[in-house]
Amino acid sequence: MTLDTNYFTAEIGSIFATPVYTSKLDKKITPEELKFINKNKQESHENEGNTVSNNNYVLNEKPFKKLKLQIDLRVQDYFNKVICSSNNIKPYITQSWLNYTETNQHHHKHSHPNSLVSGVLYLNANKQFDKITFSKDVYNNIKPTCKEYNIWNADSWYVPVETGDIIMFPSSLSHKVELKKGDNVRVSLSFNVFIKGEVGEGSKLTKLIL
Repeated sequence: MTLDTNYFTAEIGSIFATPVYTSKLDKKITPEELKFINKNKQESHENEGNTVSNNNYVLNEKPFKKLKLQIDLRVQDYFNKVICSSNNIKPYITQSWLNYTETNQHHHKHSHPNSLVSGVLYLNANKQFDKITFSKDVYNNIKPTCKEYNIWNADSWYVPVETGDIIMFPSSLSHKVELKKGDNVRVSLSFNVFIKGEVGEGSKLTKLIL
């Protein structure tokens, strides 16, 4: 007997959602910034599947001063809208570096320890070919074969990206770059974020000064 489920209505909600924040750069990449991007490409080393700049504090450099202001605004917006803390805390970017991914290259699945929030600004990306893929690292002891994937049963989820996109997410969220297609060199600026200030409450024995 086939059960008919078409005669009633139902809603499926989500709780404990993982935030993936997306925004758009308000400016074009300047010739000075492009020159700095190309300079760092010449001063890079092999990573697992692609190359990464030797400099891992690129947002502290003068050519990226305006880019850093743009990213700082998004970081604060993320904390205002996602973290919503009543504590007096200030987020700040710790490390920042450039990634270069050419055709048939990739970037292995990874997360970012010693960081609260991580982000990526795409300096050169083609939405037709480029994306970031997130993974749900949860063991499933029983896993039926899916006929259609959705946000509840998928083990991974990708977000197409293009030049000027800014994406932020919890640093514990695993992510990767799948095998690069297209002729463009995908260039991304990655960064990690931590906080300064006090968190928790002294009366509840949860106070932490950072």
